Amino acid sequence: MKHDSKIYIAGHRGMVGSAICRLLKQAGYNNLIFRTSSQLNLKNQAAVNAFFEEEKPEYVFLAAAKVGGIHANNTYRADFLYDNLMIASNVIHAAYEHKVEKLMFLGSSCIYPKMAPQPLKENYLLTGELEPTNEPYAIAKIAGIKLCENYRDQYGCNFISVMPTNLYGIGDNYDLKNSHVLPALIRKFHEAKENGSPSVEVWGTGTPKREFLYADELADACIFLMQNYNDRELVNIGAGEDVSIKELVELIRDVTGFEGTIDWNTDMPDGTPRKWMDVTKLTNLGWKRKIALREGIEMTYADFLNQQEYYSV
Repeated sequence: MKHDSKIYIAGHRGMVGSAICRLLKQAGYNNLIFRTSSQLNLKNQAAVNAFFEEEKPEYVFLAAAKVGGIHANNTYRADFLYDNLMIASNVIHAAYEHKVEKLMFLGSSCIYPKMAPQPLKENYLLTGELEPTNEPYAIAKIAGIKLCENYRDQYGCNFISVMPTNLYGIGDNYDLKNSHVLPALIRKFHEAKENGSPSVEVWGTGTPKREFLYADELADACIFLMQNYNDRELVNIGAGEDVSIKELVELIRDVTGFEGTIDWNTDMPDGTPRKWMDVTKLTNLGWKRKIALREGIEMTYADFLNQQEYYSV
């Protein structure tokens, strides 16, 4: 990519897309294009084709997706499958039709089998059963990966896929019904502190282990790979280490200043026992993370405090 290359960021208002926009601008890229969902419905093939015909982007970051935590994934299963299938299919096909120079598809670590060996290597894809609670979302993301691979195989398109680990950061979703675990915990502990609550309920046993990467670091890795990676196989993007949910809960309690107790609701599901990404390929290409988990949580909590007016306490 050159600084004046025409770059389309699909999903620019989401946490990931906004981080990619932010870092591209900081790096001097000045020809960015995007549309809000009300301006362009990515589930509408005709609308997507018309957009590509009009704008003719040279590079595409496909970060648009319908996303959510365990509850949302397990409740809106048809929506998660349909919406994400349509977004991936329409954008990737339009990129082929309109001769985009390069496209990056952003997937999710949930594509890997529930009981896959740890750490998760790229070649573990499709070697076992998926975690049932987010299977529809995972299948849609796997379809996007396979679209990129097969448009490359059949048409020679330079379409690449990256698999981020669990993400958090500026612009995260703190809605308690539809958010991921880390932002939901930030809000829970903050509100408990503000309300003087004696305890906070947390789902599960606390034993599953998860890896977390600050969204701006994902964006940095995505831009790095857009510049330096052109191969068929997907690439994991992660922190290279994981923590138990119990350790995460204690860390967030400390950062938010909540002094009460934690009640573990063991009747609720834990989800996948462990998701730890093998980032050997990314590291060998020359990229490593710089922001530690505590520092990232502190910055995310500051972001939440700035957004408080959008969330009723």
